[in-house]
Amino acid sequence: MEREVCSSSLLKWEPQRAVATLGRYIYTRIIRKIFIRTQFSDFKRSQCLQKAAVLVLLGVFWTQASALDTFVLQEPENDYVTGTMTIHNEKNIAEVHVNAGMYSSDTIFDYSHGYIATRLFSRNACFILKINKDYIPELQEIGRLAFERKTMKTIYSPSKVWVEFQSGHSVWGDIKDWILYGKEIEHLCAGLPLYHPVKIQSPQNVNGCDTAGIPSVLVMKICEKAN
Repeated sequence: MEREVCSSSLLKWEPQRAVATLGRYIYTRIIRKIFIRTQFSDFKRSQCLQKAAVLVLLGVFWTQASALDTFVLQEPENDYVTGTMTIHNEKNIAEVHVNAGMYSSDTIFDYSHGYIATRLFSRNACFILKINKDYIPELQEIGRLAFERKTMKTIYSPSKVWVEFQSGHSVWGDIKDWILYGKEIEHLCAGLPLYHPVKIQSPQNVNGCDTAGIPSVLVMKICEKAN
């Protein structure tokens, strides 16, 4: 009886039979077995199964996303809207706009070329960082995380990446740079000084650090190196 109730609920949530079948398979063959073997009370087990089923469905829904997805970005602690993110799946690019007055930023994640570029309005400069899979999620993962945060409406602690640059050590982009970085980053950074920060550990003094990236998903802290 329990299996029939859960299966019918899944079917109601997703009208496409293939997706319902996949969700039911994951539930009955994997998730349910894990929790049945765990020493939970019936009520606690039921709660855990419900949460697990929701996460399964979120993952399935996200894989069916369109070629163009736009997300409203909010601070993790409240409902204050700080910007937007648009994912261009066909271009393998995420475009982020953060509205914070003089501390606003625009960021391009270009996975086709392998670079991230952030324009900080407070410094009137661009900061270009090579994508490293050790600490920069894949494009699909970024979209999935943004989708989860919007749907679940739960407080999350976003991942943080700390990078450091040295003031006065900027360059001006030329045609070879734009071929390397791609058209999207060229449109963002042309005519601005370019810095190439390096990844660091969280510094003790964060007064010289600016915040960019993707609120609630991946925060980038761009810090000026102390002399």
